[in-house]
Amino acid sequence: MMKIKCLVIDDERLAREYLKTYISKVTHLELLGEFNSPLKAINLIKSGNVDLIFLDIHMPDINGVDFLRTINNPPDVIFTTAYQQYAIEGFNLNVTDYLLKPFSFERFLQAVNKIPDKYTETSLSSENQKPLLPSQTSFGNSYLTIRADRKFYKINFSDLNYIEGQKAYVTFHTTNKNITALASLKELEESLPKKEFIRIHKSYIVSIREILTLEGNILEIPGVRLPVGKMYKDKVLKVFYV
Repeated sequence: MMKIKCLVIDDERLAREYLKTYISKVTHLELLGEFNSPLKAINLIKSGNVDLIFLDIHMPDINGVDFLRTINNPPDVIFTTAYQQYAIEGFNLNVTDYLLKPFSFERFLQAVNKIPDKYTETSLSSENQKPLLPSQTSFGNSYLTIRADRKFYKINFSDLNYIEGQKAYVTFHTTNKNITALASLKELEESLPKKEFIRIHKSYIVSIREILTLEGNILEIPGVRLPVGKMYKDKVLKVFYV
C-alpha cells in the first residue's frame, strides 16, 4: 500500500504532538514534517510531494483559510481547529473534513478514511485484484444496508439524521453512531424516500424530520448547522410550507 504523505501545520506544540501520535497509529500515513507556521511549509507543499495537510486555522502569521486560498491545486486538506464558525468556509474550499478540537482518534480516523483510494490503487498489482464496487448500498422499505470496515450495517431511516458526502466516501450520521463507507451521494439522493429526506447541498442530505430552522443559507438540525447550496434553496424552503 502506498503511503499518504502528510504535513501537520499548527502553531500549538501540544496539538502537533497529538496529531503526530494519531498519524503514527495509521500504517498508510507518512508524516513528512510538522510546522508552527504555514509560511514555513510552503516550499514543501509546492514540491508536489504532499498528499494531505492537517491545517490549523487560527495562527499568528496567516489564517489557515486564507493560506489555503493562496495555493494552486492544493493537496487534500483536513482542518483542525477549536473554532466551529469556520466550518462553512472550509466546506466552500472543498476540504476533506473539519475536525473540531479536541477530537478523538476515532474521529481523526473517520476523517482520514474520507481520502480517496487514489493513493492505494496505483500501488496494487493488477494481477489477482478484484475491482472496487462504486457503491455497496442496498435499500429496504424502512432501512438501508451498507458495508464498511468489513461489516454490514443496517441503518433504519428513522435513526438516520443526515448524510455527509466527501469525494468517494459518505458518512451516515445516526442517532447512535457515525459510519463512513464507500457510497454515492447521488445514488442515495435518488433512492432514499423523497418524503423523508432532502438534498440541501452538494455534500449533504438531511432527514426532513430533523429540520429545525433555516436562517439565510444555514439549516439547523439538532446539534448541527449545515450549509444550504444555492441550487437547493428553493426546494428546502418548501419544507417550511404545508
